[in-house]
Amino acid sequence: MSPAITIACQVLIALGIFNVWILRRNRPTQFRPDGAAGIEDEFRRYGFPSWTWRAVGVTKVSLASLLLVGIALPAISPFAAGALALLMLVAIGAHLRVSDPPAKAMPALLMLTLCTFVVISHSV
Repeated sequence: MSPAITIACQVLIALGIFNVWILRRNRPTQFRPDGAAGIEDEFRRYGFPSWTWRAVGVTKVSLASLLLVGIALPAISPFAAGALALLMLVAIGAHLRVSDPPAKAMPALLMLTLCTFVVISHSV
């Protein structure tokens, strides 16, 4: 697999995570449950404990940062992408749990796909 495509995926994943968890953290989006004003409210609607959104945010931003570090140190990338893929599976499950329309889970599904690609590309 082309290293350039893998690197592009890593950058795209990281930028997506930074966008959601830093730039748009306190804004409603079309992908949040109806009426959720931001991530904290979104996690409340999913029924998670109040501390969960912070823990998930720190974890996702840290893993996204590791994906960028993984461009220079490729051995890190499969770990970061694999961990993010697991978090995306949980995100998809959360959308299903509150009966969101499938379109609301599409960003998580896209990230899951990109993360899986990064993991596979490093194992070939």
